[in-house]
Amino acid sequence: MRHPPSRCEVARIGEDPDAFEAFYREHIEAVLRYVTRRSRDAHTAADLVAEVFLAAISAADGYREELGSPLAWLYGIARNVTAAENRRAARAWTAESRVRGRRLLDGDDIARIEERIDAERDSSALLAHIAALPANQRAVLELIAVDGLTVTEAAGVLGVSQVTARVRLHRARRTVQNTLEHAAPASAPPRSSFMEVR
Repeated sequence: MRHPPSRCEVARIGEDPDAFEAFYREHIEAVLRYVTRRSRDAHTAADLVAEVFLAAISAADGYREELGSPLAWLYGIARNVTAAENRRAARAWTAESRVRGRRLLDGDDIARIEERIDAERDSSALLAHIAALPANQRAVLELIAVDGLTVTEAAGVLGVSQVTARVRLHRARRTVQNTLEHAAPASAPPRSSFMEVR
């Protein structure tokens, strides 16, 4: 699904609270979907969403429209934020890091985010096959098939050429298709939009 163009100027979100509020409301659902698919729990997801928008405020004056849509730009920030969190967690998964930010959430917030995480995890059996792909192929497939970016926008998020992104996408789709064709009929998910060319 393609997202509508931004209704506010990205460059203004760092200085204008109204512009930031409009930007946040327009993109929060997409950022939340992106982050929850890559989070271990509701508290981490909430922290990462906040970090993405804080980073966007700091980087707003560097946004360049010719490099992609505001949403593609946000996905690039979200990718960096989640990668940094994964590196931090790999170095030290301590009790302090697990409870960071919990007091900022009430029971309804936690339940809503946990439901979102469960829904994203259970949305398609196809995700299990995609998880087995090499990281660079999986990244481009997710950005295009799940997050709705074009090949050009995904290439920008990943910092690779469009040709490289297309090659990785082709290989990822071919690998997933071969896996589905060899899976047992009872466990194989139906062909989905993951396999459609954009």
